[in-house]
Amino acid sequence: MQVSGGVSLTDHSMESRSRRPPTEMWRATLLQIPTLFGRLVFLSSLRDLETGRYSHPSLADMPGGEDPDRTLRNSHQQVFQQWISSGLADQKADLDEYLSTAGGPRYALPYRNLAPSSARDVERQLYLTDLETLLELLRFERGAAFSIPGS
Repeated sequence: MQVSGGVSLTDHSMESRSRRPPTEMWRATLLQIPTLFGRLVFLSSLRDLETGRYSHPSLADMPGGEDPDRTLRNSHQQVFQQWISSGLADQKADLDEYLSTAGGPRYALPYRNLAPSSARDVERQLYLTDLETLLELLRFERGAAFSIPGS
């Protein structure tokens, strides 16, 4: 699987896979995505919206008996916590980098459903408020070249 910037999330040699614990291998895989926002987008895409369960083929095949749903759920929560703990300036720099490397249409920036289901209401509200502020800044900076879905 490839994410922004052409990074493949399955480029691990079999030899290195067998020597590291599955959660450590997953962290190393996740760190191939250069931005926090990109990781947030990626992790939320691994959640089945109907069941709420997470899955990824590379974790299903890992030895060690760890639950892929729990590993991915914890990763999503950790990345989300990192994002909301960051200041607006850091979030803006991260979002700018994500937008410059994502290659997708900027008008379709998916952000409302990126919070993990385990996020508390206050965390979800902080996330949405910060992100909507950043999107307004981007719209101001980039003018008509940037539009926000639903606004």
